[in-house]
Amino acid sequence: MKRISVYVLLFIFQLGFSQEVPKVLKTKFSKEALAQKLQDENGKEISINDILHQHKGKVLILDFWAGWCKDCLKAFPKAKELEAKNPNIDFVFLSLERSKEGFDKSLERFEMKDRENYWFASGWKNSFNNYVDLNWIPRYIVVDQKSNIAKYYAISPEDPEIQSTIDKLTK
Repeated sequence: MKRISVYVLLFIFQLGFSQEVPKVLKTKFSKEALAQKLQDENGKEISINDILHQHKGKVLILDFWAGWCKDCLKAFPKAKELEAKNPNIDFVFLSLERSKEGFDKSLERFEMKDRENYWFASGWKNSFNNYVDLNWIPRYIVVDQKSNIAKYYAISPEDPEIQSTIDKLTK
């Protein structure tokens, strides 16, 4: 019984540190982070820089997720509400699926095909995710009209700072 208790406590302790807010809340992306390549649904590569360039002049929400992530699936209804409440805001979904097959299946299963989706074929550990201190999903980053980071760290679409940041940027 003691052994089980120790494992449970270690698991809870690890979870507590998994969601630790980064000590430095960044406001710009590094050159290395911007060069990170992703793949679209067709397997075509695109850099983070190119994605941001396509949305320059608009407020953009980067939504990190995966179909295997229970917290991401729980957040979907609220994320859809955030999107519906902000029709003039662009949303880009960055998938951390473990395979291209998983990415394709998740897009279909969770009715994401009508959204702008990209997949980190390089896996979780890459220049972009390391730069933004990605330690948990879901994760949301608000990018302003000049491609700077306006809200660096949110792990729920219900985080009131996401909406207040959107409101400030769109006044």
